Amino acid sequence: MTRPDLTIRGGGIFGLSIAWEAARRGARVRLIETQRIGAGSSGGIVGALAPHVPENWNEKKAFQLESLLMAEHFWAEVAGASGLPTGYARLGRLQPLESAEAISRAEARRAEAEVLWQGQAVWLVIPATGAAWEPASPTGVLIHDTLSARLHPRRAAAALVAAIRARGGEVLLGEAEAHGPVIWATGLEGLLALNADLGRKVGAGVKGQAVLLAHDASNLPQMQVDGLHIVPHEDGTVAIGSTSENQWDDPVSVDAQCDALLERARAAVPVLQGARVLERWAGIRPRARSRAPMLGAWPGRPGAFVANGGFKIGFGMAPKVAQVMVDLVLDGQDRVPDGFRVEASL
Repeated sequence: MTRPDLTIRGGGIFGLSIAWEAARRGARVRLIETQRIGAGSSGGIVGALAPHVPENWNEKKAFQLESLLMAEHFWAEVAGASGLPTGYARLGRLQPLESAEAISRAEARRAEAEVLWQGQAVWLVIPATGAAWEPASPTGVLIHDTLSARLHPRRAAAALVAAIRARGGEVLLGEAEAHGPVIWATGLEGLLALNADLGRKVGAGVKGQAVLLAHDASNLPQMQVDGLHIVPHEDGTVAIGSTSENQWDDPVSVDAQCDALLERARAAVPVLQGARVLERWAGIRPRARSRAPMLGAWPGRPGAFVANGGFKIGFGMAPKVAQVMVDLVLDGQDRVPDGFRVEASL
């Protein structure tokens, strides 16, 4: 490759998506990953692309909505360029309602979604049917939204690598020289570097644990029950996630909290009772102090940019993050929401 127009450091979902977006626009791209693709939380197993509730609208929710609506085309292009599956499917999500008050709130959100989601998805309040693939609901009533989608994190990462290379981009493992502007999408390592450079805490890591089961519900919606994401994948597995731990001894070890996830999921969805455990996973997710993705120029470092803080919504935010970062760095068009700027976490 001739001298690249842009260097991305970090082979997680933000780095890979930005590299793909730049490559598909014709830029010469070099992505450098010093460990392995998906070395952090992007190498996990859950892959829930689920929206925030449609109320108390703000720039973060609006950005997420745009990204979720972009996702089908984004991932179809990645699959087409790479020839590999990404596991993307927009199959919706089911959630149980615990009380008459919860039903009332859900109905109000249904009305909000009609306006905020612009008719491109719906938030429905429906009776439970008693089907095996449904969460137990004390009221017999469920939420069904049609905006939620699923993605297979590891397959999506592999497809992005192949797609970038198919467009002439470089994906390099190990140390390599950076040229042009540099986007740092290095997860927890990047947040710690920002903390040190800026002299204050702008982000930290939150540990998550998850479980993967052998159960084929591949064409069925995901579920969210009591904070759990229960996500069926196209390969005949179901992912259960996840914990949120601010303190830990070992960032990649699983423990009793992981077992508790599994028990709660089996209680909520009894059809999972006999499903074999294929994998238990743990990793650290990068969370910005603002709780929104951290995007834009690295303060005090000309030519350096940041794309970090995906936390639990990184895969869902990735298409829009990629678009905004490439617009900024290569085209000079700054469309970063004010609340997403690095300065917002200071």
